[in-house]
Amino acid sequence: MEGLTSTTIRCVGGIAFDAYGRLLLIRRLNNPGSGQWSLPGGRVEPGETDKEAVVRELFEETGLDVIPGTLVGTARRGPYEIFDYACEVEGGVLTAGDDASEARWSDAADLAALEAAGELVELLYVTLRDWNALPEA
Repeated sequence: MEGLTSTTIRCVGGIAFDAYGRLLLIRRLNNPGSGQWSLPGGRVEPGETDKEAVVRELFEETGLDVIPGTLVGTARRGPYEIFDYACEVEGGVLTAGDDASEARWSDAADLAALEAAGELVELLYVTLRDWNALPEA
């Protein structure tokens, strides 16, 4: 992992699956990646822990209440250092909000189709594959 610098922006993401093994995705409203599908997440605010940021960001973007668990992996995308955590959904209603124009559950075939169509943010599919975090359904 590359070292964090004063220009590095710390971010978090949530990797959540529903009871059917489908992965939670949002379509990004703003850049970077506007219009593309991604994991929900965003910047860690000053004074926040990663897990507090995951809970806040996932609620803001998806309307879902989550319990963050273990760190699944870390990715560097430009100035963003992203720490992705496994999350368990404990409630809420799936609704796009904040930086998300849409939110949905994606099964394996759907995720592969989004990748083939170039509709996922860069490197999301291969990163999830490398982390053994692709949808099982």
